[in-house]
Amino acid sequence: MKVLVLGGTGEARELAAALHERDIQVISSLAGRVRDPRLPVGEVRIGGFGGPARLAEWLADEGIDAVVDATHPFAERISFSAADAARAAGVPSIMLRRPGWASRPGWHWVSDLAEAAVRIESLGKRVFLTTGRQGLAAFAESPLWFLVRCVDPPDPPMPARTHLVLDRGPYSVDGELALMRAHRVDVLVTKDSGGPLTVAKLDAAERLGLPVVVVRRPDIPDISVVETASHVLGWLTRAVPPSTPTPDG
Repeated sequence: MKVLVLGGTGEARELAAALHERDIQVISSLAGRVRDPRLPVGEVRIGGFGGPARLAEWLADEGIDAVVDATHPFAERISFSAADAARAAGVPSIMLRRPGWASRPGWHWVSDLAEAAVRIESLGKRVFLTTGRQGLAAFAESPLWFLVRCVDPPDPPMPARTHLVLDRGPYSVDGELALMRAHRVDVLVTKDSGGPLTVAKLDAAERLGLPVVVVRRPDIPDISVVETASHVLGWLTRAVPPSTPTPDG
């Protein structure tokens, strides 16, 4: 069996390790947007495929038996592209997605970053922006002050009044409390990424009584979705039947 795992998430790395342990050939594909990504075990491919048609060709050329979309919950474009490509190539596919966060008191849900930029104007003046380095242009015209945290330096445009922190999780509640207090943050903006890696900022904001603006997850393709690597392994046994040896002669 040969499996393509899309994404550099923790779930993707966990799945790649599980497949490798079972002697299943795995190719992990990373978008290449992070300068120093945490690499999974097994073969790794970095960079895009050039659209659904090119990916479908690649799946056929490489003899891929199954595709697992384990990208970030906000990687909407690659998810739809992968689903279309797998369908065109006749390759079974599934999505591995960590659950989203349960809403808490003081949360304000928005549909996108543009709506978040409008919503924060009535909630505070010093914003802790933790939505990643892409999409900062949505806040570029805001007069508010921003504490921006991301893994790699973001590209302009950015808000005029910005303090940039380059850091990678996981984070602790005590650390997040200290950071928010030091910069006198009065509102937090985040995406509904889910998972434990960055949940500490939500706990810290709740302790401080801060409003939290949360961007909802985008729509996903019409394919099956599971939440753990073990669920993917079970799906593989059903979706990819074992090959039957060809009789001699």
